[in-house]
Amino acid sequence: MKQFKNMTYPYILWISIMIVVPMFMILMYAFTKHGNDVATFWFTFENFTRFFSDIIFINVLKQSLYIAIITTILCILLGYPAAYIIANAKEKNKVFLILLITFPTWINMLVRTYAWMGILQDNGILNNILSLFGLQTKLLHTDFAVILGMVYNFIPFMILQIHTSLTKMDKSLLEAASDLGADKLQCFLKVTFPLSLPGVISGITLVFLPAMSSFFIPKLLGGGQYVLIGNVIESQFLTAGNWNFGSAISLIMAIIIMISMYITKKIEIRNSTGKGRILH
Repeated sequence: MKQFKNMTYPYILWISIMIVVPMFMILMYAFTKHGNDVATFWFTFENFTRFFSDIIFINVLKQSLYIAIITTILCILLGYPAAYIIANAKEKNKVFLILLITFPTWINMLVRTYAWMGILQDNGILNNILSLFGLQTKLLHTDFAVILGMVYNFIPFMILQIHTSLTKMDKSLLEAASDLGADKLQCFLKVTFPLSLPGVISGITLVFLPAMSSFFIPKLLGGGQYVLIGNVIESQFLTAGNWNFGSAISLIMAIIIMISMYITKKIEIRNSTGKGRILH
């Protein structure tokens, strides 16, 4: 037991340096007036008051929530069928299909986003194809481009989480439902979908949270005119040099993320306790 405790010390040290210390610094700066030296350190809510009293920042927060929600919904609508097909494919095809889903994630996300800039630009591949049908339009630096970039980058997380839940599902429950007279649609709605909800909820967490705080996807595909909360935080730290206000916004985002995780965890627990009643 003592040897096991000694093995945990490096992890405790790593967590302290990489998580505890940065979070403490964010808290310290968030409740500081202005300036980064000890002489100007005093407790204040001015940074938070500034954020919630400025309609511009509130609108940015609303826009970030809107983009994150739309991205999550699209990832569910597109990811669930893909995960279902993979889960029900033959074993020799599953590995290949999963490889197709995960292969893009081997490439840096920034590089993938730059590739979409080339595809969506006015003289890009997509517009050249659309022009053949007389449908050429502006695609880059629009809501469509930002949401497309978000969905493309985050949908593998949704697919893999749902696929894992579908793979772990007890197939005998489907046989039992069929024996009780349920058709394929009823089997899906009463058995398959409820049992896959933990994967859906995990996927929502892995998509919604990074989409909410993403900053380089809207910056590149939105052309700098599309500002989300992640862009505001980046500008406060790197451009404006106002670490205090940037830390306050980061803390607000952290609270929103923790509330979202708490809600999804509650839903997952409620769903898991009702698994025994899915066939009723």
